[in-house]
Amino acid sequence: MVKRPKGAIIGIGELKPVRYSEGKTTLSLIAESVQLALADAGLTKDEIDGLLVGPQVGETPQHVPATVSEYLGVSPIMSNTVDLGGATGAGMIWRAAAAIEAGMCETVVCVLANKNEKGQVPRSPNRNPIREFDVPFGASGANTSYALLKREHMEVYGSKQEDFARIAYWSRKNALKNPKAIFYDKPVELDDILQSPIISDPLRLLEIVMPCAGGAAVIVTSEEKAKQAKKKPVYLKGAGEKITHRAVSQAPAMDQLPFAYSIPQALQQAEINGEDLDLLSLYDCYTSVVAVQLESIGICRQGEFGDFVRNHTFGHDGDYPLNTHGGQLGFGQADLAGGMSHIIEAVIQLRGEGGDRQIADAKHALVTGNGATLSETTALVLGGEQ
Repeated sequence: MVKRPKGAIIGIGELKPVRYSEGKTTLSLIAESVQLALADAGLTKDEIDGLLVGPQVGETPQHVPATVSEYLGVSPIMSNTVDLGGATGAGMIWRAAAAIEAGMCETVVCVLANKNEKGQVPRSPNRNPIREFDVPFGASGANTSYALLKREHMEVYGSKQEDFARIAYWSRKNALKNPKAIFYDKPVELDDILQSPIISDPLRLLEIVMPCAGGAAVIVTSEEKAKQAKKKPVYLKGAGEKITHRAVSQAPAMDQLPFAYSIPQALQQAEINGEDLDLLSLYDCYTSVVAVQLESIGICRQGEFGDFVRNHTFGHDGDYPLNTHGGQLGFGQADLAGGMSHIIEAVIQLRGEGGDRQIADAKHALVTGNGATLSETTALVLGGEQ
């Protein structure tokens, strides 16, 4: 078994997502998120000696750690850019712990943010083999690519539209208990999801995240320093990571997608199984991504997530609490920072700070991240006890 990096989360900061961020820069959102995390941890910026940032900072196409360090007024002795798409946030946590354990630094801030200006149309360059095998057939965008994977699950296993819609339904229902969620005051019923417009067959509008602006930061430190933390530390108990492809045309079979490795690896390191988890904080850019993960955890068999979601409840007081903050489908996806929201919700629950959505006696949470098209995956098990 791969050695588990040791570390603890002692500070979190998250901005309330907004549809558009007029007058904001990515750097300003990064700074606001870090300030919140420092205040939560009871630290000053001078106590930060490590920095992990994402690759997308609109104010600079390169030298990202240096630009962010200068803007924040910090001088890290360890810094890096983490580029795993939606798995970036989760990937940062174990990398921070590994750097701390290696003696490179002691306290790392991991931060992601994204502005979203009205009328802005983000575009990314085509990359091989996508350019050769996918783009000529119109399969270059996320909606089209995830629609192909959802269709494959339906054809191979017989899953139904209603099965996927239930995942979106629970995300939106849970968002009603989170005042920060972008859909906090916008309830939907199962029929609303099933009748929402087809965007890319068989994907419907309400199965897809809505892009927004926001930011989030997490502070990771050594287990020793965590003993003096201002608030209850949350410990990294296990981590797993796996990449299998980039272009959807190169994806392996449904039962060999990378979550089939990364989630069991994290559980194995934590020495627990899926039934021991109190919170499933699963990356949910599309409903089909959650379906694949539920089957990878081992709490339902391959291809049978539909029966599972029909026979269980997923609120904070349900038998399998799932994305109690609303997930990205209910909370909002501020680009790469959207994945960080799953980490922050796990910390909130394990600290016992969930308020009206608090899970009773939460001890272990599974957090996941997903980049590209079910391509880059990271899984973490977080625990409230060392």
